[in-house]
Amino acid sequence: MSIFRTFLYLLSCTLLVSCTGPKEDAIASYEHSAKGSFASAVSHDGKYSIISSIHHGVALWDNQQQVLKYQWFQQPNEESLVHTVAFSFDDSHAVTAEKTTFAIWDVTTGKNTGYYKIKTATIRDIAISNQGQSVLYGRSDNVVVYLNLTTGRRIEFLGHQEKINVVDLSPNGNFALSGSNDYAAYFWDTRTGQVTHRFNHPSRVTQVALDPQGRYAFTADSMAQAHVWQLTTGDLVGKLEYIARQKIFTAVRFNQAGNLLVTGSPNRLVDLWQLPSGKKIQSWLVAPREGSRPKSAVVLDVAFTDNETQLLTESSSGIAERFKLTAVDK
Repeated sequence: MSIFRTFLYLLSCTLLVSCTGPKEDAIASYEHSAKGSFASAVSHDGKYSIISSIHHGVALWDNQQQVLKYQWFQQPNEESLVHTVAFSFDDSHAVTAEKTTFAIWDVTTGKNTGYYKIKTATIRDIAISNQGQSVLYGRSDNVVVYLNLTTGRRIEFLGHQEKINVVDLSPNGNFALSGSNDYAAYFWDTRTGQVTHRFNHPSRVTQVALDPQGRYAFTADSMAQAHVWQLTTGDLVGKLEYIARQKIFTAVRFNQAGNLLVTGSPNRLVDLWQLPSGKKIQSWLVAPREGSRPKSAVVLDVAFTDNETQLLTESSSGIAERFKLTAVDK
């Protein structure tokens, strides 16, 4: 799910983080946006991608046929760009968000099923549950909002003290994970608004993700901590092992078994990690756009595909790429 499974400000990030180990090339690549993308999301199974770009508006791609399935609308100017996109876990619906509006889309028919405008602050990140029944969005005024689109029931979560950076929503819409500049991530119940666990970090939380099977949560900060937590107990079960003094994640995904984690970064890097050890077992680099300066790209989303033998990435270069997993002990 995206990302922010990603953030608006990371799209222009030129941070280069030093790293070691071999980087493998893509086995296939497909152009999804002629001049790069502003935001992207890949469905959990890799079947579809949403691409938001200045030149092509918002497009839904069928990654199995490699055809443009729907082009939902053109974007009139940079001030009204769709900066956040996400799929429901069941591939049935997608959500696209601008600063103060968001829209719900039926993936099968391509039809818009709802258009909403918020009155307070701006949207920083958004997620959607199965069947498009509910959405969760984080705002710039420190508030996370859960909205049941069927019943109209609404909860404002007020636990954070600083602006929200990232959110994720369980497939059934019952649980939320939110991360903020207040150095904390909260796992909370959308039916009651009550906090189940608080996950603390030494700096602002820049990435979160829920394991769709309900076992784990991933939280990472802006400096050097990336943790995997057990959702039933709140206990720390693993830390990603890396030596960089600063490492930012712009995409993250658990595999089906919950023993692998794949991450993307703003410096083209895609890493595969073993859980719970947190050891990096494989790395790749996404391609920069030809002629781009600097020659870099932000990994906007990544998913396991082909029975978890491959990865599919979308990056700010506007290119989808496939990478092969090798020597993975499942």
